[in-house]
Amino acid sequence: MTIDELYEIGQNFRKQLEGFSAEIHVCCSGGCFSTGGLALKELFEKACAARNISADVRIISTGCIGLCGAGPLVRLFPSETLYVKVQREDVERIVDEHIVGKRVLTELAYPADAPFFAKQQQIALKNMGRIDPESIDDYIAHGGYEALAKAITYYTQDGVILEVRSSGLRGRGGAGYPTGLKWSIVRKVKSTQKYVVCNADEGDPGAFMDRAMIEGNPHAILEGMAIAGYAVGATQGYVYVRGEYPLAIERLKKAIKQAERTQMLGNRIFDSDFNFRVDLRIGAGAFVCGEETALMASIEGRRGQPRPRPPYPSQSGLWGMPTLLNNVETFANIPPIILNGGKWFAGIGTEKSKGTKVFALAGRIANTGLIEVPMGMPLREIIFDIGGGIPDGGEFKAAQTGGPSGGYIPMQHLDIPVDYESLAQVGSIMGSGGLIVVDKTSCMVDLARFFMEFCMDESCGKCIPCRVGTVQLFKILDRMTTGAATVQDLHTLEELCDMVKDTSLCGLGQTAPNPVVSTLHFFRREYDEHILKHECNAGVCEMPALDEPAPVAAAVPAVPAVSAAETVPAAEAPAGKKNGGSKKKST
Repeated sequence: MTIDELYEIGQNFRKQLEGFSAEIHVCCSGGCFSTGGLALKELFEKACAARNISADVRIISTGCIGLCGAGPLVRLFPSETLYVKVQREDVERIVDEHIVGKRVLTELAYPADAPFFAKQQQIALKNMGRIDPESIDDYIAHGGYEALAKAITYYTQDGVILEVRSSGLRGRGGAGYPTGLKWSIVRKVKSTQKYVVCNADEGDPGAFMDRAMIEGNPHAILEGMAIAGYAVGATQGYVYVRGEYPLAIERLKKAIKQAERTQMLGNRIFDSDFNFRVDLRIGAGAFVCGEETALMASIEGRRGQPRPRPPYPSQSGLWGMPTLLNNVETFANIPPIILNGGKWFAGIGTEKSKGTKVFALAGRIANTGLIEVPMGMPLREIIFDIGGGIPDGGEFKAAQTGGPSGGYIPMQHLDIPVDYESLAQVGSIMGSGGLIVVDKTSCMVDLARFFMEFCMDESCGKCIPCRVGTVQLFKILDRMTTGAATVQDLHTLEELCDMVKDTSLCGLGQTAPNPVVSTLHFFRREYDEHILKHECNAGVCEMPALDEPAPVAAAVPAVPAVSAAETVPAAEAPAGKKNGGSKKKST
């Protein structure tokens, strides 16, 4: 494959598209798939066939268009009209009136100037919902693999890294480590073998960014990985994706085969000496495998448990070889940076947080969906302009960023710019991009309990602070939501949060107390009301009256000091949940 041949593929495909008078793009990703997107596509095909216009209309299933809460979504070209909440009975009307009659159905169309799309700036999501994710030719026709060709043909390895460093791109997986710096460290390590790993083990409750990007544009991730492989001197890449994402896995497999067939992956890419292959590794859904050392252990076929660092993966990663790890969104940003230059990307965002960030808006918000905004946009603008505010006239209470590792941002900090530094100042983190909104119907104590239960269940059990500490934290929070806690429990809760945070082995345990610490800081009154008054103002927790006996609860046992020589058995699984096993969740 040469650059001229790449351009020829793109030109030929664009000529094919000119033969269609209209295109119907049906979202078949995530939420739209679950609400009948694929069935709609088949109905559009039948309707066009019945009217003998199939040859003139291109009908494809696309990735996420973004406005997930209004699905199923259908976008028509060339007018770029987006129809929302499309039902089976709407299909023939759309074909007859829009495709044939050239008239937009305004009652189904989403306003083109609505803030949800108008205030976004899409880079990583640029081609989402606009291309067929199962067609490499469609991706090439939209500029795909041009960045890889440019990197290999016109840049040295150090030149590629210089562009990434000048862009100011930071890892979008949560830690925010400078991407170019990480690449340069791996590049400098001398080794006979190096690896590039894409972390697609997205496990935060309410997060669906990585899954959507893979389902909607898998070649962008593969191209970013190949550019990284060229820059650091790696010849083998792995995408670690959780098994709960069958559509993402299916499309990745097809994309890898297509890229190998067109020589975008494999040997002598673009007639150079650069060889690079990508394989998939399917995870079993363990949240801890989002941590890089646990992820690598899983790829190697071992139990997914973290190990102490150093050595860092850049020196000793997969099978003891230098390994570069980035997440899906990070790799998706690489091709645009190479094509447009690092300075272009650095011109977006804030001084220390460059570029854009993809968020999954979820919870009590009108416009649930996938968005991409410039770093530094005020949280208020994201929630009330793009997100449409709280549905049903509800009142905003808090927003959580960073998933189980993050914190809650209350009303008084709504105007905070969303960037790495600002979020850290209010006790939260950027995380991978989950953004959950809660209103006055949510109980902050119950939310803290929910996320602590999640961390407790997902702990790998390797270190005592996380294995035992999260269990004890959950038991205290559980007692608080049933009216069985005491003031001493509150003091113990705070002490345990510090212990688990300061002594756990990996990021799961170190950040597990964050939702508790955050809610204690901003919503301390709710904890006091649960303990002293047996009141839950949100009406979520089933609290006994003060003159009634509190539910019987086992006391939290003291955790004895353990010497390095002692063997400590794994903590037993916690007893079944109270009140029949499931309590109403605020989220």
